[in-house]
Amino acid sequence: MLLERGVSAGVQHIRLQDVLRRAGLTTGAAYRLWADQNDYQRDLAVAMVRLRMSGPADYARTAVEDLIAQGASGDDVIRAAAFAHVRTAAVDIDDAEDALDAQSFLIALALRTTAHTWPELRQASRERHRESIAAFAEFYAFLMESYGLRMKAGLTIQDFTEAMAAMGEGFAVRALEGIDHPTYTFPEDGETPSGEWTLFALGVRALVNEFMVPRDSAD
Repeated sequence: MLLERGVSAGVQHIRLQDVLRRAGLTTGAAYRLWADQNDYQRDLAVAMVRLRMSGPADYARTAVEDLIAQGASGDDVIRAAAFAHVRTAAVDIDDAEDALDAQSFLIALALRTTAHTWPELRQASRERHRESIAAFAEFYAFLMESYGLRMKAGLTIQDFTEAMAAMGEGFAVRALEGIDHPTYTFPEDGETPSGEWTLFALGVRALVNEFMVPRDSAD
């Protein structure tokens, strides 16, 4: 029901009586599970934060695997992966499966911003974050290997992944607020690589340049 109604619903608008009717349960059955409405809402929030329709980095890996196999430039890979993330925050996705995945991500993100409400929700939010960081660190390590990069001395793939997560989730929150994601088209002879870029992609490129360097042949 949360997935159907979207981010604006919130757990407090998914009424227990409506859930019971849909599940074919009685009120008595519900109160053997939860002491009160607050307990029910807490468990619903925690369950939603734990729910994943796909792996954390699946959408990004899918967006770039063919490009890497074709020998595309690092800039092309950055643009494709960044666009895939921006798309997960869109509310007008045509593909039903992608739309459900995006809806799940945004609802979980919105609930995580209220993690202080319950200790159980805070714990679930931290667990989700750790899972995402681990999956994306593996994905970024794969990209670094593919393009002959290593982390600069004193920095780790964990540092880079945390910075990327903060930026990516920040842009997703902006999307929830109804703020359009900026895009730019640069000419061939400009200071920035030509073509169409999202602001997120430019941010990713900046992070890559600050966190990574080409791997030495000895490495």
